[in-house]
Amino acid sequence: MVKELPTPASPLKIGTRGSPLALAQAYETRERLSVAFDLPQEAFEVVVIKTTGDDAALIAKDKPLKELGGKGLFTKEIEEQLLSGGIDIAVHSMKDMPTLQPTGLLLDTYLPREDVRDAFVSLKYGALGDVPEGAVMGSSSLRRRAQLAQGRPDLNLVEFRGNVQTRLKKLEDGTADATFLAMAGLTRLGMIGQVPASPIEVTDMLPAVAQGAIGIERRGDDSRVADMLAAIHHVETGQRLAAERAFLAALDGSCETPIAALAELNGGNLRLRGQVLRPDGSEAINDDVTGPIEDGAKMGREMAAKLLKQAGPDFFSWRE
Repeated sequence: MVKELPTPASPLKIGTRGSPLALAQAYETRERLSVAFDLPQEAFEVVVIKTTGDDAALIAKDKPLKELGGKGLFTKEIEEQLLSGGIDIAVHSMKDMPTLQPTGLLLDTYLPREDVRDAFVSLKYGALGDVPEGAVMGSSSLRRRAQLAQGRPDLNLVEFRGNVQTRLKKLEDGTADATFLAMAGLTRLGMIGQVPASPIEVTDMLPAVAQGAIGIERRGDDSRVADMLAAIHHVETGQRLAAERAFLAALDGSCETPIAALAELNGGNLRLRGQVLRPDGSEAINDDVTGPIEDGAKMGREMAAKLLKQAGPDFFSWRE
């Protein structure tokens, strides 16, 4: 048993953004800690922190994330609170996390991964294959847009951001004929069956790195919190993300780069699939390797090096 467990009088503070999905993830973390240590939920306080990204997204609703400043916009204030001691842990959607954390912080705890697949969402069509030529598809994800442009160059793509309710309203208003969400988000929000969504198999749309995974960030020198988080860490998710995030880091992945990857476990082996695309979908480079689980991070780095070599010097020219 961990010494000095939190109490309702001195709760462990869980930092999060205030979106419905972010709150659902924080509540799941609280529930898992509560069960693991047989503590009342009052021993854990969920602290909502507004980020620069939240404000920027509201002001510039139709601008791509890369033009707003990238992934770090949604973590900066939360990590500042973590470093200053204002919160004890921070809960994040791992697909939105940079590959490097600020000095003094560690991201080494993951909850069991949810459904990794993307969801096709439309009020008009049941599946992506039903969408006619010339239809308007809305997405803010550079990866999804590039994958869609590659497989369905006949469709029109428009910028499309917001939470589930916002996107459904845009569909009702005719801003687009269809859009995409993550199956994991719909599941965690309890909205499976309530939203007109159908899963897209990973063979048709390889997901974002770490899609469906929740990560918990902590201070590196906080041994009490480290011991507590060890009780809820999901080892298999950590093994899968080690490979995917190593692949992303070696590619210098950012919100400006369409990158997809998925690691899956089978016995003592890990299968890693990776993909890099041009933003316009005109070219995609793929790889698929299998090796020992303990070599996952090495596999990710080696796959990235192979794809970079195969891509050549001009493949990433749009970032210059």
